[in-house]
Amino acid sequence: MRTDRRNIAAFAVLVLLFVLLTALIHSLTGSSPFLPSPYNSYTLQAMAWRKGQTHLDMDYPHLELAIFKGRYFVSFPPVPGIPVFLLSFIFGLSVPDGLLVMLYAVIALTVTYRLLLRRGFSALASAFWSFSLCFSSSMLPLIFSGAVWYQAQVMAFMLTVCAIDMMDRDHPWPGLALYALAVGCRPFNALYGPLLILLYVFRQRERSFVFKAIILKLLPGLLTGLMIALLYGWYNWIRFDNPLEFGHSFLPEFSFQGGTQFSLEHLAGNIRTFFFSLPFERTANGFQMKQFGFSLFISNPVLTLVLLKGAADLVKGRLKKEQGLVLLTLLIHLFFLLLHRTFGGYQYGARYAVDLIPYSLICLSRRERKKLTAIETAILVIGFLMAVTGSLLFRLQ
Repeated sequence: MRTDRRNIAAFAVLVLLFVLLTALIHSLTGSSPFLPSPYNSYTLQAMAWRKGQTHLDMDYPHLELAIFKGRYFVSFPPVPGIPVFLLSFIFGLSVPDGLLVMLYAVIALTVTYRLLLRRGFSALASAFWSFSLCFSSSMLPLIFSGAVWYQAQVMAFMLTVCAIDMMDRDHPWPGLALYALAVGCRPFNALYGPLLILLYVFRQRERSFVFKAIILKLLPGLLTGLMIALLYGWYNWIRFDNPLEFGHSFLPEFSFQGGTQFSLEHLAGNIRTFFFSLPFERTANGFQMKQFGFSLFISNPVLTLVLLKGAADLVKGRLKKEQGLVLLTLLIHLFFLLLHRTFGGYQYGARYAVDLIPYSLICLSRRERKKLTAIETAILVIGFLMAVTGSLLFRLQ
């Protein structure tokens, strides 16, 4: 009974901190989660869906719209548009998309806290780690705007965390369905699928389940995920005549202005910036935080900690099979993200690296040592303070 009360109290404090933090930053920046973002691509898409269209009626130059056969399309995967579509029947064009992003963040925070508790962490450690995984990172500035990019990324984070939690709870059907929906927010999150399935198989084998029984448990989720993937393909086909095209290839900057969205040519420059670049640069007005990204290891310290631990375990010969598989998938995912031309553009730190944080959750939940160390605490607190600074400085108007 005392443990339950402690868990509830820690969770209450966790949510209170989230509310106070968001209220403070919105107050300091003069923003509001109740107002729609001017970067409201998903709201415009929802209104088009209500008319039976997949294209918009006109161009909106400040948005990233794909141009195909003379029509304008939202160039982002469709899943974040679903809740916006439902809310549009209440709010019309004024859907409070910023509030949606905050809701996705608090759901991810809650699920992460619950997962770590179930994995044997104390209430205090679970609260600290869950808060740090979500907000001592480049994700914190994203939750203060309902801009289309942020909606997609934070929703993908939430759905991926929920999928990890469901698979850990031995619920593969909803777990794989949630994973498939996450791919409909951030396509490269598809890499989580094979990892989650393999980790589930390993765990079931440890419990002496035969392989056929494991497949039968996975089958409903696999079929659901396949059905969702087919729906993505159909939606892409009716828009762009290509089941794999979400629209980015038809952005003007890539279709006729000579840019390349993904290329090995971007790799070296992105490595220099997002591996080794420091957060500050000297300008005419003194030192300022870099506006177009810096080292992901500084801006997302949870990734730094899990990679350092993995490297140490490898050197000492104690890297477990599951841990190695998670880290390998993380590095493959990172490699593909580094092929992107901007890796997030105008941003605090390394926005795309937020997609990698759920790998840290998987590793953290499986580690034997459940207590925080002083070094971990200090690094994550510094990371949080930097993220707060980034939230105040990097705002989409």
